[in-house]
Amino acid sequence: MALSGGVDSAVAALLLKQSGVGVEGAYMRTWQHEEGLVGDCPWKEDLEAARAVAATLDINLRVINMIDVYRERVVQYLVDGYKRGVTPNPDMLCNREVKFGALADYALKEGFGGLATGHYCRKWQNDDGSFDLLEGVDDNKDQSYFLALISQEQLAFAHFPIGDMKKPAVRAFARTHGLPNADRKDSQGICFLGEVPINDFLQHYIPDTPGNIVNLEGRILGQHRGLHRYTIGQRKGIGVPSNTDFENYVVLSKNFDTHELVVGFDRPETPGLYTTEVFLENVSFLNRTVDVPTTLLARPRYRDPMQPITLTPLPDRCAHIAFQSPQRALAKGQVLAIYRDNILLGGGVYGPDLKL
Repeated sequence: MALSGGVDSAVAALLLKQSGVGVEGAYMRTWQHEEGLVGDCPWKEDLEAARAVAATLDINLRVINMIDVYRERVVQYLVDGYKRGVTPNPDMLCNREVKFGALADYALKEGFGGLATGHYCRKWQNDDGSFDLLEGVDDNKDQSYFLALISQEQLAFAHFPIGDMKKPAVRAFARTHGLPNADRKDSQGICFLGEVPINDFLQHYIPDTPGNIVNLEGRILGQHRGLHRYTIGQRKGIGVPSNTDFENYVVLSKNFDTHELVVGFDRPETPGLYTTEVFLENVSFLNRTVDVPTTLLARPRYRDPMQPITLTPLPDRCAHIAFQSPQRALAKGQVLAIYRDNILLGGGVYGPDLKL
């Protein structure tokens, strides 16, 4: 059981123990403090909370060093993405490469029969022995989106004990059973950044390359410090006045050839901001492959409402996506999660050319 120190994984561990299976806890060390690079990562508090949960449940807790794996597969991915001008999603890579990758491999080698987590999602076994991943019953907490890039093999080894519960019920269950972290606040964001903004972290890895901020007509409005500091659709912190009381500039595109940051107003007709068509790359399916143009559902981002789409598969694990409604600011490097009803089919990364 991956114990993070939070209430979700604690309740998941308790449910497993109540079901009669043998359970051990695993706390992953994924980052060590480097002076001047990160804020106050609460990993020591998290580990203390995980140990308190393990003691309360009378289960063993293993502290597993995943620092090098996390640095190589998540942090480096994050930095490389921003260098290329895309906006990566490290949570997706952490799940595929670290939690359901390296940690699951460790569990298998140590003789365990599965890896459980506190994700709000559900696993279903089909008649043919394959598995589907379903949304959690708590619409407000469903985390299936973050598992859009894992494989069938990884899903087969995974367990999600709280997928049939809603968050208030999870907290109530924890209080009823005396779990020490029943009222502990949920963690937010990427641990190793702490309270440090992403740009303050990236400046240690990516040198600033200043350039012009221009509007759609090419008129120079100001100067930026580096294109990696901005993402498509960004409204705040651009650094140029809007010259209007009613609208602010938003980022429309980044031209790495000229080092220009292109801005405009947030309007449906503004070129480059809203789109009904995108390309995906690195598309993967959990179980049910889509081989022909198919009408499905998708989440463009976590917590975005489901959108009707038509998915057309393309060679080399690519796909064309046509949305029924225009979508705002779909940034390269982010992930589209693909569904049929409440079944997660898989996902893909917004590719190099978002406009057709």
